[in-house]
Amino acid sequence: MSVFTEETRERAREIIARYPADRSRSALLPLLHLVQAEEGYVSPAGVTFCAEVLGLNKAQVGAVATFYTMYKRKPTGDFLVSVCTNTMCNVLGGQEIYDTLSEHLGVGHDETTADGTITLEHAECLAACDYGPVMTVNYDFFDGVDPSTAVGVVDELRAGGRPMPTRGARLCTLKEMAVQLAGFADDRDGAVADGGPGEPTLRGLRLAQQHGVSVPGFDPNTPIRSKAEADKAAAEAKAKAEAAKPAPVEASAAPVKGGDGASAPTGAAGVAEPAKPAVASGPAKPAEATEPAKPAEATGSTTRDVKAPDDKSPQVRTAETRQPDAGTAVPDAPGTKVPTDGTGTAPEAGDARSAEAAGVAANAPAGDGKPAGDEAGAQERNLTEAKAGTDADGAGPADASETGAQK
Repeated sequence: MSVFTEETRERAREIIARYPADRSRSALLPLLHLVQAEEGYVSPAGVTFCAEVLGLNKAQVGAVATFYTMYKRKPTGDFLVSVCTNTMCNVLGGQEIYDTLSEHLGVGHDETTADGTITLEHAECLAACDYGPVMTVNYDFFDGVDPSTAVGVVDELRAGGRPMPTRGARLCTLKEMAVQLAGFADDRDGAVADGGPGEPTLRGLRLAQQHGVSVPGFDPNTPIRSKAEADKAAAEAKAKAEAAKPAPVEASAAPVKGGDGASAPTGAAGVAEPAKPAVASGPAKPAEATEPAKPAEATGSTTRDVKAPDDKSPQVRTAETRQPDAGTAVPDAPGTKVPTDGTGTAPEAGDARSAEAAGVAANAPAGDGKPAGDEAGAQERNLTEAKAGTDADGAGPADASETGAQK
């Protein structure tokens, strides 16, 4: 029987309903937080629960749960204390802080105190180098700590207190935090009160205000529209754009007569285009200097492309380039040259295809598990030759290896 309460199951249904019916597996991340909120970690039962409600197998759920470090795979204390020991914080004393807490609490990395209150871990980076050295309690920051202040924080936690983080809201337990990460509001009194941003974070904002730097057109008072309002505005904009498009004009079927009664060229609207002024002509160019006729311009046709009837594989094209058939090769084609047999006679048509077929037959494609040429027959032949050489001269394995190297 499942260990999860009916409230958890109801919340699971609410989470899944947030996603389209054919995208329900996207609810896996918040569901993992939900089961962690009840048990304090993602247990095997929690993996099974998520798999059942989403129609996945346990391997798929387990792969996600083991990828993210925020999902704990064994019972975790009420307060997860993480100390940054990466380069910046380490230079400022992070490792000393971690070592002091480890000795004071009597636990190592990813271990929990006997009373189940605190789990200690060292973190590679907590993304707060400008506040270092830092540690977090359930991912809320305590900035600029030292060994003595860090010990004071954990002692207050073990005594039942809730020390105030440097930045962020009031501390909550790991289970209470998991409820929030699953997408549900924290209904504790004053849960989001107090706290505030740190000075290094505000420094950039104050410099921007001092120098008048802002995003063009930014209005912080602009309300955030609901999805229905956004969809309505998008539909109205689309309809307005469609109405603004010019109506297609059909070309006149009847030709427009010019002043001399001859048909005159027409434009897109069927109106005769004005005659272009004659350009004064200079002396006639000599025949050899006549410019070649320009190719016709593209018509802008949207007809889909059709493959040429002589579509060939890259291998065949390569073979024909190296040895083109006499009957189909163009002697002056770039990159090709019709070979001869020494008497000036080109090879018979079809030689390239025959050569290609022979090459394919002699080089069978490799199997999925072996590189090309790694055949069992070749291995047996090599072993037979090696054994025959050993029997002939009486050399041992070492001598045979040396003989092979000399050969």
